[in-house]
Amino acid sequence: MSGNTFGYLFRVTTFGESHGPALGCVIDGCPPGLAITPDEIQRELDRRRPGTSRFVTQRRESDRVEILSGVFDGVTTGTPIALLIRNEDHRSHDYRGIADRFRPGHADYPYLMKYGVRDYRGGGRASARETAARVAAGAIAKKWLRERYGVVIRGFLAQMGPIAIPFESWEAVEENPFFAPNRAIVPELETYLDGLRRAGDSVGGRITVVANGVPVGWGNPVFGKLDAWIACAMMGINAVKGVEIGDGFAAAEQHGSEHGDEMTPEGFVSDHAGGVLGGLSTGQPLIVHLAIKPTSSIRIPKRSITVTGEPTEVVTTGRHDPCVALRATPIAEAMLALVLIDAALAHRAQCGDVVAPLVPIPGVAPTADLPIPLPPA
Repeated sequence: MSGNTFGYLFRVTTFGESHGPALGCVIDGCPPGLAITPDEIQRELDRRRPGTSRFVTQRRESDRVEILSGVFDGVTTGTPIALLIRNEDHRSHDYRGIADRFRPGHADYPYLMKYGVRDYRGGGRASARETAARVAAGAIAKKWLRERYGVVIRGFLAQMGPIAIPFESWEAVEENPFFAPNRAIVPELETYLDGLRRAGDSVGGRITVVANGVPVGWGNPVFGKLDAWIACAMMGINAVKGVEIGDGFAAAEQHGSEHGDEMTPEGFVSDHAGGVLGGLSTGQPLIVHLAIKPTSSIRIPKRSITVTGEPTEVVTTGRHDPCVALRATPIAEAMLALVLIDAALAHRAQCGDVVAPLVPIPGVAPTADLPIPLPPA
């Protein structure tokens, strides 16, 4: 199976299955000299791990990360970094009932047709459990970007099913299991999800991720556009079905007089472009939105076929998130960090000695009209 490596200069290769002994990743190209500890990586993994509330899968995984190589005396050495996360609570017997049939909405059918064999235990390689390794790699990327360039990456749940979540504060995001930026709406989200769980159904959601402090010029024109890298990274997250940069599809209804972000010596006065023009970062905040489909594993019977082509009905048992968007925020942050560290290294390699003809204007003017407040430094 190919396609397990992401990035060009900062390359992350993940391995492992949902119900195998362990999963993890190898990071090649991390700059030397970055101070990093397992605890720093663990903080990001703890934000994503299952079993943290009644609203997510009750699979109990500590997701303890082990650094096997590439770090000596607490700093990166420039050699490959191997990270390992052992699986502890995989109940493979929950999936024996679907070993000979395909779950609607899952990758079971195309996997078997492509490879001739599939791991039916929790989806195997197609399971969102694989994203734990990405979050671990993203923790290293986030720290390097913050220390070297002051880039801060934060995300939140902007919508769950029909419930739009008005932005209140970044502080609220880490105070609830939904990553919702609004304290007052949490009871409504709890009631809605409790009803879904009782009904055995699921729902989709919308995630917003913001990167502040990105310098001007990251990315490459034409086939290496920064927004194209971002879209590729986000679409590579399990269950993501749509990506928008800045105003996204809303731009189809806007006039040029509205959409173009005006500039003053004090900075940009809006950010409809989402921080990218011509495939290059502008210094404005990078704003990315993700549409995430409903969890496909539900208790409501759905029609399908067996591996021999016979009609059947599938009811998925096991432990599943009624809304996979709830734990997607740390994953989206990690993938944006992986794109940006790659872009930073590429920019440094080609244009590190370029002298710009003027001092970059601030990404945001004091009077800027931003749809989302900037994340705290």
